[in-house]
Amino acid sequence: MDRMASAAQKLNYSGTFSYLSGKRLEALRIAHVVGPNGEVERLETLDGNPREVIRNNSEVRCVLPDLKTVIIDRVGKRRAFPARLPMAVSALDEYYRISLGDVSRVAGRKAQLVVLEPKDTLRYGHQLWADVDSGLLLKARLVGAKGEVIEQFAFNEIHVGEAVDPSLLEQKYAVADDWQTVNAKGDEADGEAAAWRLGDVLPGYRLVSSVRRSVGAQGQSVLHMVLSDGMANISVFVEPASAGGASASAGFMEAGSIAVYARNVGGQRLTVLGEAPHEALRRVGDGMTVDAQ
Repeated sequence: MDRMASAAQKLNYSGTFSYLSGKRLEALRIAHVVGPNGEVERLETLDGNPREVIRNNSEVRCVLPDLKTVIIDRVGKRRAFPARLPMAVSALDEYYRISLGDVSRVAGRKAQLVVLEPKDTLRYGHQLWADVDSGLLLKARLVGAKGEVIEQFAFNEIHVGEAVDPSLLEQKYAVADDWQTVNAKGDEADGEAAAWRLGDVLPGYRLVSSVRRSVGAQGQSVLHMVLSDGMANISVFVEPASAGGASASAGFMEAGSIAVYARNVGGQRLTVLGEAPHEALRRVGDGMTVDAQ
């Protein structure tokens, strides 16, 4: 697991992979290079609406040609596939039973299966296939309590440790004068986050990020807090309860394979979502209180 955590950030690789979420299947191309100035990575969708994401170290540019929009953000605590593992994996065995599975083949390469089985009902299980030679994560599967596949990434073809064609790292879509650029980096908001309390504590989860962002077409300012157990992330968005005419009722909504739980508290609307079971999202939403200002 330590090899998986570091390989995706330290190796040169390029290839294509499939992403399955619910009934949605998407094909993507990725290229990643490590050089004197750090990491450069480019991700491009190969079907559906065109989209490309170019990362230069910690800055991320998401190019959406259909919307004539460029979104500038920074890398979050949870990176995209195949760099999905935290650099510090030593604490994971407190909340997951970790074991080795069979050696099989993924994208024509020998891959060792590593299984993370949750010890409670507050997180999903993970099945991770690591390249035997390099340690690079070749396939990742998020599974529910009954073994159902919630989300899956899998390389179809991959070149590891070889020179990467520079053209694979170049932005494909030209930005014109009529495009808009959205800065979604936000500002650190540790002070605001400190006013919120999670009374129903989730074992293993801790606050890892708090940022005030502008979201939506109207640039609504929201507080975005992220809780993580090292593998799973839960996001909490806080905005005025009147924003968008939000209902005061609490409950779940579905957004593909990800559940969303919303509730009003202290005049604020909490929206909780992430790679976690309903129980974990509900406990976060129902357990949060805010200090009087």
